Amino acid sequence: MGMLVPPDQPVIWRGPMLHSAVQQFMRDVAWGELDYLIVDLPPGTGDVSLSMAQSVPVAGAVVVTTPQGVSVSDVRKAVAMFRQLNIPILGVVENMSYFVCGHCSERTEIFGNGGGRRMSEEMKIPFLGEVPIDTRVRSGGDEGQPIVAAAPDAPAAQALSEIAGKVAAQISVQALRQPLRVIQTA
Repeated sequence: MGMLVPPDQPVIWRGPMLHSAVQQFMRDVAWGELDYLIVDLPPGTGDVSLSMAQSVPVAGAVVVTTPQGVSVSDVRKAVAMFRQLNIPILGVVENMSYFVCGHCSERTEIFGNGGGRRMSEEMKIPFLGEVPIDTRVRSGGDEGQPIVAAAPDAPAAQALSEIAGKVAAQISVQALRQPLRVIQTA
């Protein structure tokens, strides 16, 4: 939505408007031939996630947390929602897992350690990987140059590439278990 409205204009929509926007976005956009369509949803268990789950075939969900307890707690609720909606959880990604100082190479775990991995083990969900903090991820996002293209040898880029491969593998496994469910709506 950030590309469709002026930079300082908020998007203040209630559930029915969000639902209509999701449906239009998924049905009326000429996506072309795709291998995957990845949708980055807002955190939590809100209207957009529910609308997406009810409107289009979903291969699965990848949940993203930081190592800290409050983030893990929120992500557990999202996992419960996806399970209730019969959407497979493809895996857990732990973002902002650690920071490596560019001057002294010291590793600092700013947000704690291992919360995503512990959650994946406790909830029996594949752990897809840890992504370290790297300012090039942020600057690349702002400039439209993903770190995997701009600095492919960076630890964050390597982690993201490895995670993408694991997600593709989980989608393949899921496709063997059960074909995508197609949802018909009027």
